[in-house]
Amino acid sequence: MTWEYFGFSLVRSSSNTTNTDSAINNPADISVIVIYFVVVLAVGIWAMVRTNRSTVGGFFLAGRSMVWWPIGASLFASNIGSGHFVGLAGTGAAGGIATGGFEWNALIVVIILGWLFVPIYIKAGVVTMPEYLKKRFGGQRIRIYLSVLSLFLYIFTKISADMFSGAIFIKQALDLNIYVAVVLLLLITALYTVTGGLAAVIYTDTLQTIIMVVGSFILMGFAFNEVGGYDNFQDLYMNATPTVVGNVSAECYTPRPDSFHIFRDPITGDLPWPGLIFGLTIQAAWYWCTDQVIVQRCLSAKNMSHVKAGCILCGYLKLLPMFLMVMPGMISRVLYTDEVACVLPEVCKDVCDTEVGCTNIAYPKMVLNLMPDGLRGLMLSVMLASLMSSLTSIFNSASTLFTMDIYARIRRKASEKELMIAGRLFILVLIGISIAWIPIVQTAQSGQLFDYIQSVTSYLAPPIAAVFTLAIFCKRVNEQGAFYGLLIGLAIGLARMITEFAYGTGSCVQPSNCPDIICGVHYLYFGLILFGVSLIVVLGISLMTKPIDDKHLYRLCWSLRNSQEERIDLEADDRIEEPDNSMDIDEPEAEPSCWRKAYNCFCGFEEKKAPKLTKEEEVELKKMMTDTTEQPLWRNVVNANAIILLTVCVFFHGFFG
Repeated sequence: MTWEYFGFSLVRSSSNTTNTDSAINNPADISVIVIYFVVVLAVGIWAMVRTNRSTVGGFFLAGRSMVWWPIGASLFASNIGSGHFVGLAGTGAAGGIATGGFEWNALIVVIILGWLFVPIYIKAGVVTMPEYLKKRFGGQRIRIYLSVLSLFLYIFTKISADMFSGAIFIKQALDLNIYVAVVLLLLITALYTVTGGLAAVIYTDTLQTIIMVVGSFILMGFAFNEVGGYDNFQDLYMNATPTVVGNVSAECYTPRPDSFHIFRDPITGDLPWPGLIFGLTIQAAWYWCTDQVIVQRCLSAKNMSHVKAGCILCGYLKLLPMFLMVMPGMISRVLYTDEVACVLPEVCKDVCDTEVGCTNIAYPKMVLNLMPDGLRGLMLSVMLASLMSSLTSIFNSASTLFTMDIYARIRRKASEKELMIAGRLFILVLIGISIAWIPIVQTAQSGQLFDYIQSVTSYLAPPIAAVFTLAIFCKRVNEQGAFYGLLIGLAIGLARMITEFAYGTGSCVQPSNCPDIICGVHYLYFGLILFGVSLIVVLGISLMTKPIDDKHLYRLCWSLRNSQEERIDLEADDRIEEPDNSMDIDEPEAEPSCWRKAYNCFCGFEEKKAPKLTKEEEVELKKMMTDTTEQPLWRNVVNANAIILLTVCVFFHGFFG
């Protein structure tokens, strides 16, 4: 039997330079894509049926029942979206391997997350990050500020970047209208987020992580085979210059001399090494240690050993993007130099409809030209998987923020059922905003997409990272210091961001006119400066104002993490439980209609009322949900693995440095 018998054709075009990308329209590719969607929906429905979704803790935290391997896979899948496939490969094609340092920095930060931050969050008994700040500092203004800022960041950077990246791939592969393709994806994505809660998201993330890694490995094999191995690839990349260059300066189209080094010149480098080590760590600390999307997965673990093991698994998976995305993107420049590395605006306009450059098509172009039928469909499935994975994570976490931090404050007497309906409806609102944002994303400077995401993060995230770091490790910090530190930091970050985008980021061929005193400081250095300023403002104002008594801080900061005394919250919980006015008489309940049964099943509502817990049972449940104890054996195992992971991280940085 031949490969063709099973629908996998091994015939590929011998020409690597022609622009004859065929749409995915053969039976093998279509079959793979259909099977993929069926399996993903089946996994989502299975998770929907077997997990508890009828409470806020069940829907948003998967009932604290998850084990380490789905958590690690979900952390990785939530982080790696189609923006990484398109953005990392594109930036790799343009500037070499240094962008892979963004991924490897996470190996250190996930250890900080699992060992330092998550134990405090669990002991505090919180569901969202703004909720932690409210318990730590009191007052409403910090919590509301952070919730609103996070929602804006989700909509205008994460969702828009992922949708745009997915749209590039879909347009190249399927010749579909971008709006039709993205709307269809969003609807399927929302279907199992709305119905399944966090457990469905985590299980489907796990499946999609496997698909992403396997598909990417296959393409990496084809790519390195085309260039004859790693050593040959280095020589070919350094000579990959386009044939049509006009009067453009050679530095705009010649590969950088330091393309195969992560650590670059601190002054002239496109990613200076002090910024990559220190500035990037601040961004990473915000993303991995204080961002709702990531922390929510760790809070769903059944105990602390599973949290730490999940973080270690995620760390090892984060080694892969350098080899699965960055280097294949560089190989794409070698194979399709005139298209991927085009430099003249009119040529780039013909190739990819964008004048600033076409490096973003590097990964999709290789998939369409190198992969055989069937496997090409698998790779499209990988792109859809990464897109849907990121979107589901963001939809679920954004609805959690809205429900618990905004809606619950407006509707203080809201029942569990009302909160869950509000969360699901908000997901639909997010989808509406996302669809309306598509035209704006389409007109963005696609050549600068990955840099755009990283720079926006450097302008907005450092004050948040500073406040969380001080909240956990310095009990002297109070609400006034934290709030004004956030405000002043935001004002400084916005001043830089608005100025830079008003002048335009420019390109090598057409540089920006932004004054050097403002835009001349690299965004990673700017993030480092902003973090330092925020720390000084928060500490300075806190020291000039009244401190918070220890009785309000038990188990909320590192020095008091093991306190057994009862904590007196600075403010009572926003939500007011409705009094149970029903008499203890068993009255026969009317049989619900078929429509009501279907609705309850879809949304995970129990048809019977949940049993009323006694005071003792409530105390025991709270104790279980805030328990951070570990068995000595497994604590030692995860600690040893953390040391091994850090050693691996140092080795890779040294080898490619």
